[in-house]
Amino acid sequence: MASDKPSHRFDPNFTSQVINAMGPKTSPRHRQVFGALIRHIHDFAREVELTVDEWMEGVKFINALGEIYTKSNKTRNETHRICDILGVESLVDEITHKIISETGIDPTSSSILGPFWSPNAPFRELGDVIFQDGVPPNGRVAKMHGVIRDITTGKPIPGAVFDIWQASANGKYDFQDPENQTPNNLRGKFRADENGRYWLYCLHPTAYSLPRDGPSFQLLTLMDRHPMRPAHIHFMVTHPDYQACTTQLYPSDDPWIKSDTVFAVKDDLVVDFKPLQGDDKATLELEYNINLAPKGYKGKI
Repeated sequence: MASDKPSHRFDPNFTSQVINAMGPKTSPRHRQVFGALIRHIHDFAREVELTVDEWMEGVKFINALGEIYTKSNKTRNETHRICDILGVESLVDEITHKIISETGIDPTSSSILGPFWSPNAPFRELGDVIFQDGVPPNGRVAKMHGVIRDITTGKPIPGAVFDIWQASANGKYDFQDPENQTPNNLRGKFRADENGRYWLYCLHPTAYSLPRDGPSFQLLTLMDRHPMRPAHIHFMVTHPDYQACTTQLYPSDDPWIKSDTVFAVKDDLVVDFKPLQGDDKATLELEYNINLAPKGYKGKI
């Protein structure tokens, strides 16, 4: 017969007292979220028997996340990065976007937004390049193209917006590298044609390390983990009638693909860049078709 006694030696009523302190005007969703958060934090503290010194180290760590954000003029979000390296953003992304289609064609897998997306990327014409400052040293140009389709009908989606961003060949995004890159370098938005097609010129992506001079790297060091992200290209596809897809593509031969430090790689996002001949703008080709689910579509439950 199960015992009603708590599995620990501490005050059995304390956590419920804290949760019940929420007032009657707390919304049901806030009550659910905060209640679960308090329970899990309290259970964690009791499980490891957290000391005062350890708790204060945690407080200092959280303060450091805010300080680096403020000092960087809000361009370096270490709190976001901590969520990435702990797998929180990838987990929330899966919970939010998981759809299994009834048609056998599932939506393109989502992946984390990351801290480098910008709402200010300019619209460019189909077939344009996204590197404003010329091809950087060691950069390899790829023609990227594909078709954006509806998973329920298989039909193309004209007018869908394809928003792409990537790091340069030195592993840095434009606002990390103002001495070498102009704003919105390696960014752009493209509107699919009447057949749902998009095409553009980008760079073969480059692997890079997360910053090694902040709290996130300190945490990785404590966990004996590396800070490397495999090479990847970010994109976001939107249309008023469809659920947006935010994701990343990864070259299949990247050495870090099996151990991405932010746990964002998924099988259908691993791609092959192929040699391209007869195009004076590029030496590589990447074909990638994108499947979107209509708004409100839930798929198999």
